[in-house]
Amino acid sequence: MNSFYYILFLVYLVPTVMSVKEVTKENCEVCVTVLDKFVASLKSEDKADQKKVHSELMKFCKNLKKTENRFCYYVGGLEESATSILGEITKRVTWGVPSEKICQQLTRKDSQICELKYEKQIDLTKVNFKKLKVKDLKKILSDWEEQCKGCTEKSDFVSRIKELMPTYAPDAAKALKERDEL
Repeated sequence: MNSFYYILFLVYLVPTVMSVKEVTKENCEVCVTVLDKFVASLKSEDKADQKKVHSELMKFCKNLKKTENRFCYYVGGLEESATSILGEITKRVTWGVPSEKICQQLTRKDSQICELKYEKQIDLTKVNFKKLKVKDLKKILSDWEEQCKGCTEKSDFVSRIKELMPTYAPDAAKALKERDEL
């Protein structure tokens, strides 16, 4: 009878444990990046208190946007989160566990965590705005939290972006001036 349980253990439990692969910044970029930023933002005296780490993580998550906000939703760092595995994070942060190992533990609880990826950023210093789609131009404005009211043509969006570039992307504006495109 004992051998039956042993075989059952090997058949069901071992593949589950083995299926979680090594987590790195490349294959779990959002989780590792967010946790690295969070741990760096903590004061050294706060890292020892699990309740303080929990409250600081909740505050930290309120200011995140897009993909990082989605990560906070998955782990329970937002008030509207359906589930919460913050205890897994706060415990390990107080123990000084590296972000990669924390993310590996979180992936065992929720496989979606390492599936999050950052959106590709458009390099404004090298881009030819005339070749971009209107959707991409709108995304640039959206990332800057700006709008283009009354813009109907692609050229309207390009003009608005070039107008706002010195404020939001000064290096890109400087590069465009050097090429006489601004």
